[in-house]
Amino acid sequence: MRKLFRQWELLVMIVPIMIYVFIFSYLPLRGWVMAFQDFRPGRDVHPWVGLAHFERLFITSPIFLQVIRNTLAMSVINLVLSFIFTLLLALLVNEIRLTAFKRVVQTVSYLPHFLSWVIAASLIGDFLSGMGILNQLLMWLGITDAPIIFLANPDNFWSIIGWSTVWKSAGWGTIIYLAAITSIDPALYESADLDGAGRFAKIRHVTLPGIKSTILVLLIMNVGWVMRVGFELPLLLSNDLTRPVAEVIDTYIIRYGIQMGNFSTATAAGMFQTVVSIILITIANQASKVFAKESLV
Repeated sequence: MRKLFRQWELLVMIVPIMIYVFIFSYLPLRGWVMAFQDFRPGRDVHPWVGLAHFERLFITSPIFLQVIRNTLAMSVINLVLSFIFTLLLALLVNEIRLTAFKRVVQTVSYLPHFLSWVIAASLIGDFLSGMGILNQLLMWLGITDAPIIFLANPDNFWSIIGWSTVWKSAGWGTIIYLAAITSIDPALYESADLDGAGRFAKIRHVTLPGIKSTILVLLIMNVGWVMRVGFELPLLLSNDLTRPVAEVIDTYIIRYGIQMGNFSTATAAGMFQTVVSIILITIANQASKVFAKESLV
């Protein structure tokens, strides 16, 4: 109690965030009851149907299993690419000795984060179009004789989503890594210099061990988002040709749930998505606690 009293200012600062989370994250959970009802807007009574909507998703609706496959595939690609390139970019930026150039690199890498997904998708579409920069470059280098319609090929869609996510989020994601790197004791780098360590040796033996806990915490948090690709990019970049590989849970909820008035089915899909995310982040946290002695909780 004495410790809580000494930190009362911090507790007061937490209260608005707790209120926000309660209103926008916990109160809406009341809507989960629709997953077990035959909910129809405008009716006073919504009969209970038990697990009928979940049965429709997993047994009588063959498209939902394909949607889960697409969601997992895109999420894993995004997780691997974003994790690797965000960490790599942070290490490279940290090694820049010229302060002015370092700030320019950081600013340029941050900029895509502040673009809305609508603008980002428009830029990506122009870049990959038949007369886009990429096709012109490929034809100028003689790699191809005719333009390649990248967004019309289902085989390219998952990789396009992955690299687009890296382009938009990698720069912003480096902020936490760079902040963690600055907390490393400079004496460790000085000792490494005295031992004759080069830049790669210092990254391997000083920088990476120094930010190991940060890496693990961010990785655990990202695992919790494996079932949530987001609906913006798959919705904006997909077309009739790529729809079989572009439909994810979020777009499925919008198309087959909200737009068609199947609110109970949409709620069941969202409930499944949330429960699986909780299970995944719990497993990742426990695995990290056992094998790396680091955990989120």
